[in-house]
Order: sequence, then structure tokens, then C-alpha cells
Amino acid sequence: MNRLFLALLVFGTIALVGCTSITQSTDDGAEQLTGDSREGIPVDEKIAMKLKANPDLESEIKILRDGTKYLLDPGKILSGGPPKDGIPSLDNPKFQPANEADAWIEDDDLVLGLEYKGVIRAYPHRILNWHEIVNDKVNNERVLITYCPLCRTGIAFKPIVNGKEVEFGTSGKLYNSELVMYDRLTDSYWPQTLGIAVIGAATGQILEKIPLDTVKWKDWKKAHPNTEVLRKQTGFIRDYDRNPYAGIQGSDAVGFGVEFSDTRLKPKAIVYGVEFDGNAKAYEENDVKNEKLINDAVNGIPIVVFWDNELNTAKIFERTLNGETLKFELKNNKFIDNKNNEWAIDSMKEKLKIVDTFGHFWFAWAAFYPQTELYNS
Repeated sequence: MNRLFLALLVFGTIALVGCTSITQSTDDGAEQLTGDSREGIPVDEKIAMKLKANPDLESEIKILRDGTKYLLDPGKILSGGPPKDGIPSLDNPKFQPANEADAWIEDDDLVLGLEYKGVIRAYPHRILNWHEIVNDKVNNERVLITYCPLCRTGIAFKPIVNGKEVEFGTSGKLYNSELVMYDRLTDSYWPQTLGIAVIGAATGQILEKIPLDTVKWKDWKKAHPNTEVLRKQTGFIRDYDRNPYAGIQGSDAVGFGVEFSDTRLKPKAIVYGVEFDGNAKAYEENDVKNEKLINDAVNGIPIVVFWDNELNTAKIFERTLNGETLKFELKNNKFIDNKNNEWAIDSMKEKLKIVDTFGHFWFAWAAFYPQTELYNS
């Protein structure tokens, strides 16, 4: 029984649109993995620390007999059903004002919200379900918007490969049931959560992440009434009013090669994860929402986890300012530090370092970081 049939069997129509072949490997990678690879190539020290968090990843770059570089055994990359670019990226996105988008986006619809270099944009899940990647530009700078419907991961990157701004596309492959991207310069494979090239000429390179929120449309447009919104008129014929992933997103199924046995949370619980040098910790959405504020430390780095009441999402910052560690508390619904200074989310964005965090399904975060800690309220 081939994987395409399995995809159809498990996810209904997902094989027609579902999450996303590098030419260097076969579907199971077995043929190319025969024989010994050459001596490994060390990677950047910071990346090496990140690699330690996932036992699937090599500690140094290996080379197959055909010359292909890899950090991840190609046999771990599975076919998601569609071929390369079978789920088409949006490479010339068009936008419209919020009042026009209101005609077709429901208030409770999820969007990816971007606030970057003075530009505010929303990318509706309704569209991203069918495309997964938007190759956008902000003030003539390339910005890569990515979304995996199977894992609920929405992540933005600066798409720099070999020092050049490049476009990305869907590979047709999955790792840990998550989108595997490829870049259109070197044709290398990049698992979305890692943001690291794991197979191909760019292996060992890492993409810088850009803050991106997954929030309800009603919250985003209220906070940002002048937001631009990705248009429904994409140039492709798709039913953007239908969610082909509704069944799988609403079940506990994880599928596509994920070895998931971590029962600390239900597989589809939403968590906000952080990772410092391979040390990871996750915060369940309900815990953050209920506590509003959590002072914590991960890998010795003091952080604070806030619930943003305006956007109804979590925000995480390093709580060190001018060499001093701050401790926050909630007083009369206000964020106050140990020096009695009052803070708002906007002032934190200006003065504190933002920590990369994105809302994941628990199974997806735990699959990439199997040794992750989980905050216990």
C-alpha cells in the first residue's frame, strides 16, 4: 500500500492539498543510505547545540556516496502525497484592507499576524491550508511565511541562503508529520520547526525567525485596524471556504511517521515552546491564559511568559535589562517589575529581547524536542 493511498485513507482529501521530494533521495532513502558516508564536517557551534535536542539529527554534516550532504537520515523524510510544488506556494501575494476582507473572513477564523518593519499583515489559515508557503516582501526585503496545517505551526523567516534572498517551495515531504520546505537556490530540505537545512548543499545553514502570531481575525483586526490581508484571489482555483484538514485537526491522530508516546498532554493541546542551545521547554496555552504571567528560566536564561489579552496569545521575552534580571508580577491587571515600573506589551517589544515562540500542537513540539520540559502550573 503506497503512501499516497495511506494519505487519502487517513486524511481524506489531504493528498490533494496536504502538507508537503528532494531529488537527492528516494521516498524511503534506503538506496542512497547503503555504503559508508565520508568523514563528517563540523557545523557552527550554536547549531551543534540545537542539534543535540533531537536524536534523529547527526552531530556533524555527513556526506552520502553521491555527494549529498545531510544532518538528517533521508529515510526519516516521508512522502506526504503531493509531489514537489504539488501544494503551490504563493510567490506574488496581493493584499486588501481589513474592511474588504471582512466580507469573507469570519471573526473566529485563525490568521497569521505579521508586524514587521512598519508593515502589518494578516495571512488567513483559509488560504494557507492550500498553499502553506507565501514568498512575500516587506519594504523590498523578502519574508518567508510558512504554515503546516498538520501541526498548526505558523513561522516566519528571513529567507537567506548562501547570503542571498531566495524563494522557498513545498517539497511534498514530511518530517515528524510537519512541512518540509525546499529552497529554490540549492534545492535543500528545511523542516519548518527547525529552520535548519538538513539535506542538500545548504545543509547546516539556519534561517533567522521573525515574530509571527497565530490569532483570531477579530482580535487581529481590532488591534490592527489598518492591517493588510492576503487576498482570496491568488491565481489558483481552490475552495478557500473549506478546511480540508478539519477532521485531522479535530482528532488525536498524529500520523505520518511520528513516534509519539508523550502523554503529559493530549496530542493536539496547544503549547508555546522555547529553545535555547538545545534546551527546550513548553508552556500549555491554558496555563498561560489562566496565570497571565510566568517568571521562569530556560537553560539559565531568565524569561517571562505573558498572556496578551488584546490578541489572546502568549508572548515571551528575556527578562534581563541593562544587565539586571527583572521579576514581574500582576497587580490590578497591570504588569509591574521588581523596581515598581509598569510595563505594556509594546514597551516590552521595544526594551526586552523577544523570544521566538510559536503555537504548536503538543505532539509536534515533543516530536522535535523529545526531552522538552513542560511547565507545570
